[in-house]
Amino acid sequence: MAILDLVEWANPNPSEIVHRVPEGDSGEFRLGSQLVVRESQKAVFYHNGQAADVFDPGRYTLDTENIPILSSLIGLVFGGKSPFRTEVYFVNLRTFLDLKWGTPQPIALRDPDFGLARLRAFGTFAMAVEEPALFVNKIVGGQGLYTTADIVGYLRGIVTARLADILGTLKVGLLDLPSQYDEVAAALSASLREEFQALGLTLKSMYVTSISTTEETQKAIDERAAMGAIGNIDAYLKFKAARALESGAGGAGDAAAVGMGLGAGAGLGAIMAQMMGQAMQPGRADASAAKAADTPPASLDDVFTGLQVLVQRQLAVPQADRAALVAALASLQQALAAASPNLDHVRAARADITGRWPWIADELEAAFKQPAVTASLVRAASLYTGGG
Repeated sequence: MAILDLVEWANPNPSEIVHRVPEGDSGEFRLGSQLVVRESQKAVFYHNGQAADVFDPGRYTLDTENIPILSSLIGLVFGGKSPFRTEVYFVNLRTFLDLKWGTPQPIALRDPDFGLARLRAFGTFAMAVEEPALFVNKIVGGQGLYTTADIVGYLRGIVTARLADILGTLKVGLLDLPSQYDEVAAALSASLREEFQALGLTLKSMYVTSISTTEETQKAIDERAAMGAIGNIDAYLKFKAARALESGAGGAGDAAAVGMGLGAGAGLGAIMAQMMGQAMQPGRADASAAKAADTPPASLDDVFTGLQVLVQRQLAVPQADRAALVAALASLQQALAAASPNLDHVRAARADITGRWPWIADELEAAFKQPAVTASLVRAASLYTGGG
């Protein structure tokens, strides 16, 4: 290895935070070598895992008076002129602006309106090296980082880690976040200032430029907004059903609209509410019984349409899961509506639904107590036991 007679950072890159001499491994220096430190730089001699000496801008001749550690590095052979191995790190003291940060993975945020939401956030920060020796010890020595990309990547990880804590502490709703960027940035800056100082750095500024939802969360927001614009979903579906009847087209699309509208109008929730209301008003038992005699019982279509509407209202559930559950409910309805229902098939379909989506188990149990479903089960049981 060549002996270095001149130690300098000859062509400093404005975006480079630390420059190592030599770049690959420790170098060989000797007494009499020249050290040149330019403006906005400091040179840190690093040996045996520690920053030993720090030099301000200027030109230095390396000797034991300028560098006290040399006396312990240089052997007695060759009259004290033998080479010694060490590294020099030139630290750029300028303020580094527009350093970008962002969340590599979405952050989970508990929102009062949408439940668990997933967010991505981006921004910039500015910093400067305040204590070169501490910085070299903590970052270069402690983390083994000295390229700009590695150092900025390490600092970016610290920023994003603190962001999750800040969002949880501020308890700002998802829809209110766009107006709170300055508050989030201020809280984030206050949280990071001491941590940066412990690394020999000064955090100059912190900005939040964007906090956005994931595609899945955005779909839930859009669906909620659409439902809010519609207002009463049951009334809306009844209206759509009436329009389909008026059109007189008689096509498959109209039939589907009629079924959906009537199902929503006499959905599972309305049926259950009516039954509970009657049970709590014994004084009207006779009148209710008389009215029930004139009202046809809910059909399988009514019961399962009510369940499907209930599923579609669960905006916190991913859209793909809702679609899969609606399809599973349709399959269960088809098994019950068969001319010769297979009890094993019905049981398996119901167990599959409650196993994959346990949150709908209570509603499905209530549905199975409806007369139309009970009649299908009785028919299936009679076939199953050979009674048909």
